[in-house]
Amino acid sequence: MNREAAPRAHEGSRPSEDLQSRISALEDMILARLDDDKAQDVVFIDLKGKSAVADGLVVASGRSHRHVGAMADHLLRALKDEGYGRARVEGLPHCDWVLIDTGDVIIHLFRPEVRSFYNIEKIWAVDSPHRTQAGGQVV
Repeated sequence: MNREAAPRAHEGSRPSEDLQSRISALEDMILARLDDDKAQDVVFIDLKGKSAVADGLVVASGRSHRHVGAMADHLLRALKDEGYGRARVEGLPHCDWVLIDTGDVIIHLFRPEVRSFYNIEKIWAVDSPHRTQAGGQVV
């Protein structure tokens, strides 16, 4: 596992207002890319002010190993094209569970069986007002 932390989008001397708009644009781009790739059961968990690890967590499923791998590849290309290119990735060879750490948003892409086994959304269920479907609905 790569122990080097992914750079955060707000590294540098940008003002706080610009930081929030950059993080929001990153979240929107990730969710749009996953929607374009027909990701299933996409959940966005807002961690702003709740965790020092990231500002957001995205959990999504793919239909197969190949679908999960393709979503991860497309997302990594989109991140690079938009200037977020230094994301850290784990799990690409097997594509059961691919984790992409952009620094500000962490993305978990699963095959459905693996997602139900690990059930990582349950970790954040205690703070359910911050858990929303990708469309903005509170779950």
